Amino acid sequence: MNAPAANELPVVVIGAGPIGLAAAVHLIDRGIEPLVLEAGATAGAAVRAWAHVRLFSPWGEVVDPAAEKLLAPTGWTRPAPDTYPSGGDWAEQYLRPLADALGDRIRLGARVTGVSRSGRDRIVDADRDRQPFVVHVTHADSREERILARAVVDASGTWATPSPAGADGLPALGEKTAADRITYRVPDLKDPAVRARYVGRRTAVVGSGASAFTALSSLADLAKSGDGAGATAVWVLRRGLSAGTFGGGDADQLPARGALGLAAKAAVDEGHADAVTGFRTEAVERDAEGRLVLVGEDGRHLDAVDEVIVLTGFRPDLGFLDELRLGLDERLQAPTGLAPLIDPNQHSCGTVYPHGHRELSHPEPGIYLVGMKSYGRAPTFLAMTGHEQVRSVAAALAGDLEAADRVELTLPETGVCGGAGLFDDPAAAQSDPGGRCATPEPTVVRLGAGAPADGEAAGGCCSS
Repeated sequence: MNAPAANELPVVVIGAGPIGLAAAVHLIDRGIEPLVLEAGATAGAAVRAWAHVRLFSPWGEVVDPAAEKLLAPTGWTRPAPDTYPSGGDWAEQYLRPLADALGDRIRLGARVTGVSRSGRDRIVDADRDRQPFVVHVTHADSREERILARAVVDASGTWATPSPAGADGLPALGEKTAADRITYRVPDLKDPAVRARYVGRRTAVVGSGASAFTALSSLADLAKSGDGAGATAVWVLRRGLSAGTFGGGDADQLPARGALGLAAKAAVDEGHADAVTGFRTEAVERDAEGRLVLVGEDGRHLDAVDEVIVLTGFRPDLGFLDELRLGLDERLQAPTGLAPLIDPNQHSCGTVYPHGHRELSHPEPGIYLVGMKSYGRAPTFLAMTGHEQVRSVAAALAGDLEAADRVELTLPETGVCGGAGLFDDPAAAQSDPGGRCATPEPTVVRLGAGAPADGEAAGGCCSS
């Protein structure tokens, strides 16, 4: 039997999250049939897992314009554009209706386990580019399937692969065996069962981004509540406290993102959290009572805690793409064309230059990593970045390179310079005009009466 022509095959989209669904819409808009494969039991499964967390982007920035056009005939009305949805709102009020509109183009409970070229492993050159992609899928009922595709758009995100507490990128010694007291997500403290884990207990929060801010603020609210007496937190950072530690505040062009940092600062200033700076976790030990003790690479042992919340970022799962010829940056695990534009070692102020299909392409033609996964380990991804990515990719797959290359996107800056790589640079000087921060001496500080002045014990940083 003859194989179907390439233009008769669908474009497989991996993941029915916000960017995967947007990709499907843009492909349809271009006359290309998509097939969306979602491992979860519902569209937006990963978003629903953090339903209690409020986005710092308003509705006006998290609805794809092409998706809104598709939804219009269904009677769907976009929520007020200047209001902020929670993850649950986003999933229920936008992703669910969008998935319903896409209908049987979405297959749920379909986990992609491998992608390759039909009849060609990654070694074989002969006639490679003329072969369709083959996508191996395992369904919820354990049934296996092999699907041919003209192209593959991987929008599977990074939610399933959080980074560990270990400062070297590997799980700290003992981290896996302490899993019963460690979580890698912002806990929902409004859930009574979850709340009970933290009431009256001491919790370590490891990480320095928006998720850590959210956790610190939530724990402070718990401590101030009627049933949360005695709840305390310790904030574990690899860097020092400075003016930029808490984000851009009022200078952040996304006000809600700036407010997260201010809430975390209030939690520290009001004494609900101690900050441990210059601490790089090497091991997680248990004391005689079964509580956890974090051990630093410098030999320090922190006071025992009951729970640990690890919020050190996420990383892409590249295992099922191993038979494809990907071009990935050796540090960020992002496409080599995109990595220089988002590298926190170079671009630390939240600025991301416009990019589309060319920056997202690989040596293997027809495979694109989009959305959060395209950023690899880099932070500060926003939904509207993904919307523009998939618009460009769909245009390229349709052969409209003029439209695909016409990428215009201006993203709001964070209001503070200094990415992970910059802040961790021990040779950086405080006066560096690039926004670098000097690495402070390891110290424990308690900010009960306001933040220290620049250059005091918490460590100083030049402002952006």
